Amino acid sequence: MGRVAPVRSSDDGSGPAKRAGRALGRALHLPFTGTARGIRRATHAHGAGESGLGKLIELHAINGAGDVMITVALASTVFFSVPTDEARGRVALYLAITMAPFTLLAPVIGPLLDRLPHGRRAAMAAAMFARALLAVMMSGAVATGGLELYPAALGVLVASKAYGVVRSAVVPRLLPPNFSLVKANSRVTLAGLLATGAAAPVAAGLHSIGPPWPLYGACAIFIGGTFAAFTLPHKVDEAKGERRARLSTHEAHSPKPGLRTVGPSVLCGLLANASMRGLSGFLIFFLAFLLREHPLAGQSAAVSLGIVGVSAGLGNACGTAVGAWLRARAPEAIIAAVLCLTLAVAVLATVFFSGLFVAVLGATAGFCQALAKLSLDAMIQRDVPEAVRTSAFARSETLLQVAWVLGGAIGIALPLNGALGMAVAAVVVALGTAMALRGLRTAPRHQQHGSSRPRVA
Repeated sequence: MGRVAPVRSSDDGSGPAKRAGRALGRALHLPFTGTARGIRRATHAHGAGESGLGKLIELHAINGAGDVMITVALASTVFFSVPTDEARGRVALYLAITMAPFTLLAPVIGPLLDRLPHGRRAAMAAAMFARALLAVMMSGAVATGGLELYPAALGVLVASKAYGVVRSAVVPRLLPPNFSLVKANSRVTLAGLLATGAAAPVAAGLHSIGPPWPLYGACAIFIGGTFAAFTLPHKVDEAKGERRARLSTHEAHSPKPGLRTVGPSVLCGLLANASMRGLSGFLIFFLAFLLREHPLAGQSAAVSLGIVGVSAGLGNACGTAVGAWLRARAPEAIIAAVLCLTLAVAVLATVFFSGLFVAVLGATAGFCQALAKLSLDAMIQRDVPEAVRTSAFARSETLLQVAWVLGGAIGIALPLNGALGMAVAAVVVALGTAMALRGLRTAPRHQQHGSSRPRVA
């Protein structure tokens, strides 16, 4: 008898219908799994996966997505849902209840977290989890704009800045071999910007369902971030070889820390960056009301704000990319150059005030702020001893956050006069430019005497 080939049953999982079903499942699944694999390859490239930097990049993307969800929910309540005069009063109240206390709390956050080097993962997870709980608390008040919304918003702000301080201190611990701090910070910052841009339309879509829904989305994102924080390598919590920076002009036995013995170049770079961060806070608040009252020609207030916001975001992303490409060669010169460029654009916006110059100033400020911050990171990496580098990052980040708050306060208090606002912006940048040029003048002498190092405790 000849051999008879076995008949394949359609019940063994290989029938045409099931094969078609599996193919359809793979086709629907591929965009998500393929995107996830592509993101993982990008964040873990060049040794970032082995060192743990890739996980921090992903965690910062989660942080950016969650923060923008809360920002959209608060903006819809505090700013967009009421007439301009009432909105200005609400934002002033928001500043008084949230920003003013935060100005007092921010200088404490860095030194406090600096005393807990063994709990950095837990601190980042706590900052995520706190924002998840606060988002749920705000969901009940976001529709009415009640006063109970503001203490919760203060808590979100403090938790967000605490995360930022710890993240700045963690990055140097996760550098892959032959990987500069500037490049690492560029990757982390760019991931946050991309996540923010991707999450913003999602938050707007959730808001169309109902005012609390962006907060529900933020809660889910921050819960995921809480678990992601504990996936960072254990070396994040190791403090071996680290010491606490004494950043003052006093001698080593002085009990009072300050911000001056990090060296003249770093100090000038830090103050120049503070002016750029203050400019950022000022433009956010001032232009928000100015463009609502006087939108760009032929555009609505929402579209005008969107144009300026997108311009600033694109500028920031481009500055981050250019900073990684430059690798912060001659960081003092880069800081001085970008401050001079921003000052020139601010002066032009003052003299020839128009919607075009407002958008250009927003893009320029975003671009130059990113480059200046990356250059400051390079200077800290170059001039501050490794034993106290993470401490210096924590304290410098706290100062920059306070500068943003002060700039925002000026923006909300200033009359809605475009030329006047641009003049104030120019003055803020001019102060930073003076410090940047001073740092550039001291750079050759500082680099020549290589033995000059910051005094530490």
